[in-house]
Amino acid sequence: MKKSVQLVSIAFIASILSIGGYKFFLEEENSVTQEYEIPWQQVNKGVSTQLASYAEENSDLDFTKAAEKTVNAVVHVKNVTTTRQARSAFEYFYGSGEPQKAIRGAGSGVILSPDGLIVTNNHVIKGASEVQVTLNDNKTYVAEVLGTASDNDIALLKIEASDLDYLTFGDSNNLQLGEWVLAVGNPFNLTSTVTAGIVSAKARDLESGDNQFQSFIQTDAAVNPGNSGGALVNTRGELIGINTAITSQTGSFIGYSFAIPSNNARKIVENLIEFGSVRKAILGVRGIELNSSTAKELEIESSQGFYVGSVDAESGAAKAGLSEGDIIKSIDNIKIRKFSDMTGYLNSKNPGETVSVTFLRKNKERQTDVTLDIFKVFQIEEIGVEVAEISKSDLKKYGVDSGVIIHKTLPNSFTKSDLRGLLITKINEKEVNSIEEVKSIVNSKNPNEPMLVTFLSPNGKEKTYVFR
Repeated sequence: MKKSVQLVSIAFIASILSIGGYKFFLEEENSVTQEYEIPWQQVNKGVSTQLASYAEENSDLDFTKAAEKTVNAVVHVKNVTTTRQARSAFEYFYGSGEPQKAIRGAGSGVILSPDGLIVTNNHVIKGASEVQVTLNDNKTYVAEVLGTASDNDIALLKIEASDLDYLTFGDSNNLQLGEWVLAVGNPFNLTSTVTAGIVSAKARDLESGDNQFQSFIQTDAAVNPGNSGGALVNTRGELIGINTAITSQTGSFIGYSFAIPSNNARKIVENLIEFGSVRKAILGVRGIELNSSTAKELEIESSQGFYVGSVDAESGAAKAGLSEGDIIKSIDNIKIRKFSDMTGYLNSKNPGETVSVTFLRKNKERQTDVTLDIFKVFQIEEIGVEVAEISKSDLKKYGVDSGVIIHKTLPNSFTKSDLRGLLITKINEKEVNSIEEVKSIVNSKNPNEPMLVTFLSPNGKEKTYVFR
């Protein structure tokens, strides 16, 4: 009996201790946990709430309206070549046979008017014997090529249609870094595709090929080869660029894509419609882009801007009072940090327009208005070069009084060497001082007559070649 009482007593005491331990250890710990909040959890809760309300309040981040406005205005462009398939040895040797059409390449294009004006990249339609355009509703048209600007990689097409969806130009100068943009293309004739990204950089210079003086918008919106010629639009659905290039070792998108700014594309399109070619506007100055090393070499304080090395006589810059040693800091309030900032903006202007130039002279800021001149060039097709006029002061550096400078080597050049910087001093033993004189001599020459051209290098070496 005593043993039973002892067992009951022990059990009772154990239960009291268990309850007391539970109350002391577990309940006390729970109450501490409820009162103490871990800092990063507290922050996360606040951020989650803020993000939720922010997303609800910001309708600008909804791209559906911009995409809906754009997709039907972006088309698929096919570069079609025609070859003849010989059916016999006779047709093979004499070049006849059944004509065969083959797709040489493809890209995208943007409709600019309800009656069928379309802009695309020149490299998309280059060498085509026929250009086909397929709309978003699968209707296909044969397009007429109204004009091309190979230096700017722009081509203008026209199809016979009406009441088409089209895009209006936006102002690419107003683009901000970090601004959301949509890249819309029709790369595989699968109807338009849309990708989103932000503006990563402006006035980007790729420094390659014919695009060496181009100024691009850089984005991280996914763009692949078939998107060339497609639209870059802002969240309002305005056209602010023509997608044209990517940087990749594989040819596919790896994070950077580039677009021709809409202000430049618009100017090019208007020039092609009105003049059939692109009229380039220039200030009339020559010089270098400033950085820390050039600033140190020139012994100046400013490390950003365009340093004026010389001013062309009778140019708009000369008439406006710009002189050697001035540092151009902005044009029409567009900051000039590097050369592509200046060329990019000037490429959107036409000769005869006036721009406001802010510059430093002896560390004092000044401002002047410059009327832009036209950049005169002429292509001598027989030898495959494009020449431009050169100032008298630059001619003295070559040690001569007359000549025109080779501005660009054309694809059909007689040599694979880059001839830029060479002077042509004589053609058919006649001295040349201007583009008009070059044009007159070349156009008056008998087609079967050989052409003698005298070249002069910067180091003073002179050679004359005969072209037949």
